[in-house]
Amino acid sequence: MRLRLLLTLALTLLLGACHSVKLPSIPLPTNILPQSPPPKTVADAKKQLDQATPCCTSFADFSYQTRLPWRPQQFVLGNGSPVAAINGIRSYFLAFALPPDAKLPYKIALKSELSSRSVMSSSYLFAPSVVQLDDAFQPIDSQDVKLCEYMGWSSSDSGAFGSVAITDKRARYVVVYSSGKQQADNTYWEQSASTFSTSSTSTPEAVSMGGSYKIQHGPDGTVWVGMMDKNYAEAVNKAVCGKAPQGEGLLHTLHTDLPHLSWSSL
Repeated sequence: MRLRLLLTLALTLLLGACHSVKLPSIPLPTNILPQSPPPKTVADAKKQLDQATPCCTSFADFSYQTRLPWRPQQFVLGNGSPVAAINGIRSYFLAFALPPDAKLPYKIALKSELSSRSVMSSSYLFAPSVVQLDDAFQPIDSQDVKLCEYMGWSSSDSGAFGSVAITDKRARYVVVYSSGKQQADNTYWEQSASTFSTSSTSTPEAVSMGGSYKIQHGPDGTVWVGMMDKNYAEAVNKAVCGKAPQGEGLLHTLHTDLPHLSWSSL
């Protein structure tokens, strides 16, 4: 009886000791952990566009049921968007009917966003071209929009801005697409690390060092289109379109502006 009690007590202590032992944690192999997909490159975007089937080959084929927004609205062009084949060039596009009661002249505001948060990665922009059409869907004006960079306080008021003026009373419709020249071009971009912080999700990612870049254009992306409003007009007016010309120095500038002073005594 005493032997059975001793055996039971020993077994209980042994089981308790086993439960108290902590097994070492074994790290999971990194190749089976979820990985963020790499950003899409321009080559990827072009391949995707080349594989799409065009719906339209003339401006008369487009649908113009959507009215041009009274203020800029966001549109995402890419996989699933309609594709046009214009002058041998494929492009995603947007088509709008112009407001019949808008007083001439007025402007259409446009903004393109970077395809990724860092300008130092494979980021690119959708660079718009705008065609104005009459009531018979015949072109009366065509422009490759010049994009200029403006960085506001958040991503919503930052990007590559441009505009197109509507001055012809015959204009009834507009088509926004990207011409072959636009798709092969680039946009000047400069960004200072002291201006933008990576700690906020509402601001673009900062570059490690200030500098200037050329952002390549791509066939897809996010673009804002609509009637020009006050905020967009301010962004367009303050946007940076290229590198500032090199000056000849402060003294030369002052001598030019204030020629009546005796500079020999300075």
